[in-house]
Amino acid sequence: MNPLYTAEALATGDGRNGFGRSSDGRVEVDLAIPKEMGGSGDGTNPEQLFAIGYAACFHSALRLVAGQAKADVSDSTVGARVSLGANDDGGYGLAVELEITLPHVDHATAEALAEKAHAVCPYSNATRGNIDVTLVVTDD
Repeated sequence: MNPLYTAEALATGDGRNGFGRSSDGRVEVDLAIPKEMGGSGDGTNPEQLFAIGYAACFHSALRLVAGQAKADVSDSTVGARVSLGANDDGGYGLAVELEITLPHVDHATAEALAEKAHAVCPYSNATRGNIDVTLVVTDD
């Protein structure tokens, strides 16, 4: 791969109860274990950051493939749900659900565009075969 861009970040403190910062200082976040996992919830967590990144990346890929198909992408959205849970090997794993909305495109076309975006999106390509990713196309 010939990198077009490389992001850098550093996590400090106590892992999930610590601090994260991008090398350029544009992102600085307090990290905290979610209340659902017994933490304070007084900060963001890696799953939220991953969800934002995946949603934004997939939305860009969706807009790219929709633009190539001359589909109307106005008012389009992509939401991401990232779940963390125990796996069968004694460790932890992730699952992702992406909710895709293309309100000005018929449902069948929206599903086809979502599948094409899934083939293009770097996050999808990085996770393919490693975690379950479900695409849900809504008509709203």
